Amino acid sequence: MKRRKFLKLAGVGAGGILLPLQGMAVSTQQLATSGMDVKQKKLLADVALSAARKAGASYTDVRIGRYLNQFVLTRETNVENIVNTESLGAGIRVIANGTWGFSATNELTADGIAKAARQAVAVAKSNAKHQTKPVQLAPEKGVGETSWRTPIKQNAFAIPIGEKVDYLLEVNNNALKAGASFINSSLYLVNEQKYFASSDGSYIDQDIHRLWAPMQVTAVDKKTGLFKTRNGLSSPVGRGYEYLDGREEDKLHGQTTLYNNSYDMVEDAILAAEQAKEKLSAKSIDPGKYDLILEPSHLALTIHESVGHPLELDRVLGYEANYAGTSFATLDKWRSKKFRYGSNKVNFFADRTQPGSLGAVGYDDEGVAAKRWDLVKEGILVNYQATRDQVHMLNQPASHGCCYADSWSNVQFQRMPNVSLAPNTEKYSVKTMISDVEKGIYIAGRGSYSIDQQRYNFQFGGQLFYEIKNGEIIGQVEDVAYQSNTQEFWNSCTAICDSSDFQLGGTFFDGKGQPSQVSAVSHGSATSRFDNINVINTRRKLS
Repeated sequence: MKRRKFLKLAGVGAGGILLPLQGMAVSTQQLATSGMDVKQKKLLADVALSAARKAGASYTDVRIGRYLNQFVLTRETNVENIVNTESLGAGIRVIANGTWGFSATNELTADGIAKAARQAVAVAKSNAKHQTKPVQLAPEKGVGETSWRTPIKQNAFAIPIGEKVDYLLEVNNNALKAGASFINSSLYLVNEQKYFASSDGSYIDQDIHRLWAPMQVTAVDKKTGLFKTRNGLSSPVGRGYEYLDGREEDKLHGQTTLYNNSYDMVEDAILAAEQAKEKLSAKSIDPGKYDLILEPSHLALTIHESVGHPLELDRVLGYEANYAGTSFATLDKWRSKKFRYGSNKVNFFADRTQPGSLGAVGYDDEGVAAKRWDLVKEGILVNYQATRDQVHMLNQPASHGCCYADSWSNVQFQRMPNVSLAPNTEKYSVKTMISDVEKGIYIAGRGSYSIDQQRYNFQFGGQLFYEIKNGEIIGQVEDVAYQSNTQEFWNSCTAICDSSDFQLGGTFFDGKGQPSQVSAVSHGSATSRFDNINVINTRRKLS
């Protein structure tokens, strides 16, 4: 990183210190300007393809990217920070002498692109001295000139910054009126303008939008000094600003709040304040075995950690062992065709075509069309997530289309697609599910968690916990976390609600790789039941 770039990013203020920033700080107006013309992108891509071929590359792909970020952070009546960044450049990946090479440049001229292409080939040839086996790239037919856009109704970057600030401060004001002691609310907006070209004959222009509106509400008991928090229950989405326009009915409490089609942040802030206050007097849970009913806003994280990550093929093969860990779901289990990942009600699928999801694209970052495929079928492990240079290890003919880089300056590699739990094909409601539970806990929202490096033994908390007795919700409880291992947990799944209850959750900043990259991914499910799970009390004992 050049010193000038570092100083600009270092000056964004305390509210932005932990944000995964890239690029140069720019004005709000700069974010609304149009990017490079697609014809100019094609000309530059052809320069790179030609230069790489002449230098000895047998395969080349070029990614010309403009990456925009806007983060608006508030606390109570104050604006803590507004961060705008833009990053523009090109990454060139080649195969030469059977080996990968990569180079990147922000010099978007014919000379700059050609130089980077030749450098990528030089890197590949140098690496080839240490390569034991040549890269085996699954065939991928070129698609010619095409494009894909996130189907948004309102471009969030085009909304005036004052309107966004006013909305967040309205959220905060309503939470404070409802009894909150403190509140933080934010908007995270991402726009990836990506152009991909390859020697296979693809020229793909994509415009991808994502949005997240997180908040944290805190209620303080002034007599005791104790405090409780409740985070917002919204899902990060691959949608435009229209996501913040509407509301739906909460399926458990009959109150207005979130979910997929739209999210009323004001209503959720009011409900969060009320529920945070209720937490202060909630009963502390008695540890023991309980049946758990987990709604999608909670289950997304459990799916992410115990299914999404362990079924990444590069992780299974040990390529991520140094940083992210390995996986218990090894190839011998898959080859047996009988490894029971979960009960026969459990069906996991990967899908980069899900509307409104964070992972929705037309094509991945090596030009493979988005698709859906099964990972676990009726409880049995049937597949992994793999890219063009991995699928031959599974004796499969085509990539799954899950290659991604978070910047033009980073090389693309295998990243998790949307991974979801299929809903029940027969009608089955949350109300019916609760009525069948004698001793249980209903959990909503994601909380703290811990999981081992093989993604096997774990512990998960949540945001809201409701005790169930004899088929009825009897009130809030607190200090809840459940412990299990991946195989035991998913084999304890005894019921899943139908598609009318299916919702997408997800994570906006999922880290992986060295140097580390972040990606955004959604996980869908309907509310699900898990029997006889070990629940612990997380309250710390004061000496």
